[in-house]
Amino acid sequence: MNRIERMLYPESIAIIGGGVWCENVIDQCQKIGFEGHIWPVHPTRPKIKGVPCFLSVEALPNGPDASFIGVNRFATIKVIQSLNKIGAQGAVCFASGFSEAISEDAQSADLQDQLLIAAGEMAVLGPNCYGFINYLEGSLLWPDQHGGDRVSNGVAIITQSSNIAINLTMQKRGLPLAFISSVGNQAQISLAEMATTILNDSRITALGLHIEGINDVSEFEKMVLIANKLEKPIIVLKVGTSDQARAATVSHTASIAGSDAGSRALFSRLGVVKVENLTTFIETLKLAHIVGERPNKNILSMSCSGGEASLMADIGQTAGVNFPSLSKEQRQRLRSTLGKMVKLANPLDYHTYIWGNWEAMAQTFCAALSGSNCIGLLVLDFPRDDRCNPQMWLDVIPSIVSAKNKTGCQVGVVASISDTMPEFIAKEFILNGIIPFGGMESALESISRFSSYKKICSNNILPPKKPINTKILSEALAKEMLRKFDVKLPNFQTVSQFCDIIKIAKEIGYPVVLKGEGSAHKTEAGLVALNLQNESEVLDAVNEMQSKTFLIEEMIDDSLIELLIGVVLDEAHGYVLTIASGGKLTEILDDKISMLIPVSDKDIKASLEALRIWPLFLGYRGLPTPNLVNIIKAIKNIQNFTISNHGKISEVEINPLICTHTDAIVADALIKIGEKND
Repeated sequence: MNRIERMLYPESIAIIGGGVWCENVIDQCQKIGFEGHIWPVHPTRPKIKGVPCFLSVEALPNGPDASFIGVNRFATIKVIQSLNKIGAQGAVCFASGFSEAISEDAQSADLQDQLLIAAGEMAVLGPNCYGFINYLEGSLLWPDQHGGDRVSNGVAIITQSSNIAINLTMQKRGLPLAFISSVGNQAQISLAEMATTILNDSRITALGLHIEGINDVSEFEKMVLIANKLEKPIIVLKVGTSDQARAATVSHTASIAGSDAGSRALFSRLGVVKVENLTTFIETLKLAHIVGERPNKNILSMSCSGGEASLMADIGQTAGVNFPSLSKEQRQRLRSTLGKMVKLANPLDYHTYIWGNWEAMAQTFCAALSGSNCIGLLVLDFPRDDRCNPQMWLDVIPSIVSAKNKTGCQVGVVASISDTMPEFIAKEFILNGIIPFGGMESALESISRFSSYKKICSNNILPPKKPINTKILSEALAKEMLRKFDVKLPNFQTVSQFCDIIKIAKEIGYPVVLKGEGSAHKTEAGLVALNLQNESEVLDAVNEMQSKTFLIEEMIDDSLIELLIGVVLDEAHGYVLTIASGGKLTEILDDKISMLIPVSDKDIKASLEALRIWPLFLGYRGLPTPNLVNIIKAIKNIQNFTISNHGKISEVEINPLICTHTDAIVADALIKIGEKND
């Protein structure tokens, strides 16, 4: 076992400090049934929670596997030094006031550096961290209450918020929680490293991550690959979406991509399931725990109420799940069990004729699910047990279990609201391999989200590297750089002498485009004149523009589609490639797809197909079709330019890429580039 594993699966735990937080660690170790050694350390107290204290770290019998350090930040560094000297394996640093407080206290970052030096090779979790709870082994370094129980298997959750971690342990939705940890400042042990360590435990079925930010995209990618190899899905709740992707924007790309485009592109690329709230997070983890690597958003819904069936249909349409029509065979089987009075459809209202006839109900469930490629969802709300007798509802459970076992289908039970899925029933369902959902909305949302799960091979995402001394190139220079990468361009020339403008316009050939140089946003600044047909129109346009130099280029007048192709450096996630409807429609349509570089031809085609303007590529209403091969080639060449200038590029924008029946031509180019920061 490495030092992190020794800390997470300890045989000895030291608690350094005497405040209430340290008392809580000892108290919780006793409550959870930790069977190893508990060694409190305090210079004056003889006992804490009935456990004899050691006077100092140096007085401990040997280096502990795990230590909870509950003293102030300055004393923490001294304790870490002492623990390192006696061969301690790992420690949780509870104190705050390190790098997270740098904006208020300049010495905080230096203190964190001192902490790492003091630790040497000892594993350090935090600082500013609550620690972890291992419900599999009954071991913890946790200074507060928690709501979990010992389990034999279940999901692991790692968070960047201790309070979120506490709240998640208090859930009453039946989620089998096997391990939970906060990671604090990640001074040494990162979220990805902690995840990789715990994933290797065969009893962990799925991984949930609450993420505020990713420090190392390459490390995160490696962690996902390990999870894929171990066949363990990852569910992510990403919060604190950053404005990094548009912090210093000069292009439209960064603003239309959105502040969290990088994280969304990363998770989509890696096949990680992204959710938006804690309820869906919990429900999706339950789903992953039961079904593993078998995502499916085809649903066969069954209930004994038309109102419930209608709600499932309406909510499902919003969530993006499918309700396939019943096959002829399903209809025949259901007709024989339900009779002629029931309308057969999906969602199915099987009425209350058979309620209480458990054999008939089991037959109905089997009739619907046999040969189906759907998740079978049974809408069932359990009554309050403090005012009603729930026995009749409990009696239906064997019918559901029987249908699942006989058909081999994934089966879930959906309570209309979370209040009507009691925790003890949810746990019973999970033991029988049935997914208990608390609420229709969260059930269908989690199924829809989980359908995005996929396994990946190594992607080699281009890691972010921020350049220095960046500047915006003139359009002419930007186009000359792109020309070297086989990007198709219109004929153009730059002009600084007024007397040369007409001469060059004639050489290029009318109609022409006139652009004034010196602004990143020429259209907004009134520095673009299109489709100039003659000398007079050119001179009129020149006189209206406030510019010292001009660019004259041929007018591409056979455009079928205009696209925006942009690259923005997201310092947390990589280089975000955005494909969007271009030209004047960019902001109006908000029609875009973002990916992380590098992408394949297949990825580019799939992204184009996902745009709302895709019908135009197919010859909408008899219109000519653009040259898809050359469009993909142009986008790929822009990517090649970015990769060749890795560490120099900050932004690239092509708007528009004019797509004709034969070509894909870069009509306007913006490049923000600098020097490598080695």
